Amino acid sequence: MADISLHFSSNAPLAGTYTAFKQIFGTWRRRSRERRELLDLDSRTIRELGTTPEAIQFEANKPFWRA
Repeated sequence: MADISLHFSSNAPLAGTYTAFKQIFGTWRRRSRERRELLDLDSRTIRELGTTPEAIQFEANKPFWRA
């Protein structure tokens, strides 16, 4: 009779870890780029967005890992 195990052992236990890190680093890069772009907005665009230069400065000064 064949021995059938209900436990599955993966040869790549960290496969999901790579994907998770890739997503995190991608998010950090996007935040960093977007915050740099905020600093390039002119006053007219800031007003059209319905915000203030102070709010833009606050957001742009956040570290990339903070949402």
